[in-house]
Parts: sequence; structure tokens; C-alpha cells
Amino acid sequence: MQRAWQIIYPPQCISCDALMGEEHALCGNCWRETPFITGLVCDACGTPLPGEEDTVEALCDDCMTIARPWDKGRAAVLYKGNARRLVLALKHGDRLYLAKPMALWLVSAVRPILRPDMVLVPVPAHRTRLFSRRYNQAALIANEMAKIAELTTVPDALVRLRPTIVQDGMGRDARFRNMSGAIAPHPKRGALLDGRAVLLVDDVMTSGATLAAATEACHAAGASRVCVSALARVAKDT
Repeated sequence: MQRAWQIIYPPQCISCDALMGEEHALCGNCWRETPFITGLVCDACGTPLPGEEDTVEALCDDCMTIARPWDKGRAAVLYKGNARRLVLALKHGDRLYLAKPMALWLVSAVRPILRPDMVLVPVPAHRTRLFSRRYNQAALIANEMAKIAELTTVPDALVRLRPTIVQDGMGRDARFRNMSGAIAPHPKRGALLDGRAVLLVDDVMTSGATLAAATEACHAAGASRVCVSALARVAKDT
């Protein structure tokens, strides 16, 4: 039945709809136009760094000047070009099927910091945002990552206490002020993080303000260790 279905509806590139030999993949042209992060990266946020990959734990300029409350961080792609178009297609275009390939990319990126006892926790969306968008894209990605990596996810471990202002165009300091105290452990479900190693999942990281607020909420819930992951990283040209 699956074979017959593929003959009638052959797999297509998730970006340009070109015919493909497999599902949930990019064609060669779209793959080359997608800025995947490879090589040496910042150990705290996943930003690509000059130089070759090795065992040295390097930090980017931002992570040397900003106190990061988490332990380590990784990202799969840079937030530009085809990667940005795909992120926006999931976030605003209802293309929910993109969560699976995005989860595959992000799991590959976080392999160096994954631990078998980790629980995956998506950055929460406020209820008003969920009402208008109908889904939390970070939760969709986290759920797919949990299946791939065979880990547990707690999608409601954290809550967004207030509807924060959209941060597009904000400077770094304004972003941190905007997110201060905006995320907390769920009154009941947050207890599931007590004593656990946590991997936070978000779609995009810019300044790190949102992930910092979520990390602090995980620590408040008793998490023993918090690492962060973002599908896409907004970064300076390297």
C-alpha cells in the first residue's frame, strides 16, 4: 500500500517540491542553499567559529561577554537564506510536516551534548499565541526529536506567564528585559524536571534571552543540568 501511495504521490523536496527518492528531505539544490552549521562551533550557543573542528571548547564573542545560565548549546542551521524560509514556513505557514526533517537536523547537531538521561523541554508559548497559531512549533520539533533520539519529552513542563512583545527589531538589552520573569515551571508538571538533565528546544536563537529565561525556570524546577538547542541561530557573518 505504501509503495502504491508513493507511485501516485511521489516524495517531494520539502522546500521546492522537486520530485525526490525519499520523504522529508531536501533536493541537492535546496540542500546547498541551506546554511547548515558545520565545523568548529561555540560550545555555548552553536554559532559557527573560524577554524577547524577539534576537541577544544571554544566560545563566540557574545558568549564570552554574556553570562549564559545554561551549560552547553547547539544549533543546526544559520537563520538566513533557505533555512529562514523553512523556519517561517513552519512557524507561520502551517507546514507542520517540516517538524520531522528539522528534528533530524537538530538531533544531528546536538549529538555531542546529548545524554541518555536527558528530558526534552520545548520553550513554551503563551496561551494567546497558541490560540492564534494553534500550535507551538518548538513543541512539534521537540516531540519529533524525542522519537528520533529515544528520549522523553515533557511539552508542558514550563509555562509562559505573560504575552511578551514580539522581539523582532529589539536590541539585546531590550530582549532580556522583555523576557525577564516571563517563563516559570508549570505548577504541577514542572516537578518532572526535578533532578533531571534537560535539553531545551526552540526554533530560533537570537540574543539568547528566551532560552535564558527558560533555563532559569528549569533550574527553579530543580533541573540538575540544562543545555539548549535551537533549530536556527541568528549569528554574525563568520
